[in-house]
Amino acid sequence: MNIPFLGNWRKKRGPARGVAVFSDGDADPSSVAELLSECELLRSQAEQAGVELDDSAASLEALDQVVPRWRDDDEILPWLGNDAGLYLGTVIVRTVPGASWAVWPSGHPVVRLASGREIDVVDAGHTWASTGAPELTQVYAEAAEV
Repeated sequence: MNIPFLGNWRKKRGPARGVAVFSDGDADPSSVAELLSECELLRSQAEQAGVELDDSAASLEALDQVVPRWRDDDEILPWLGNDAGLYLGTVIVRTVPGASWAVWPSGHPVVRLASGREIDVVDAGHTWASTGAPELTQVYAEAAEV
């Protein structure tokens, strides 16, 4: 879809960033984790590149090696950044002992480690999708060593 004024607006302000999860406070943590782990766009892109996303640290390494053809697509980049961050968070929550999803009052999901440290995985995903650095495996390694 080509909307001229929208392209100019994005150039001035950059792409939309972030994802919000809202709940009434009584949300089941496993339901929130399931919702956040869907990452349909990223899974589709990974499948096209021959990468299996099995929620493992090895799959993050494989994603880091994928040729970033999406960087030239202003429409897909913010969505892929969200999915990359949510997938990173999913891998951390499923493989790092004591890690869990937390939702800030604004509705922004983060990963809370056993130490209490919070990682803004969505921001990390956006940065990875647009620049490739830090690599997803680097963010994961920092979370796993705490």
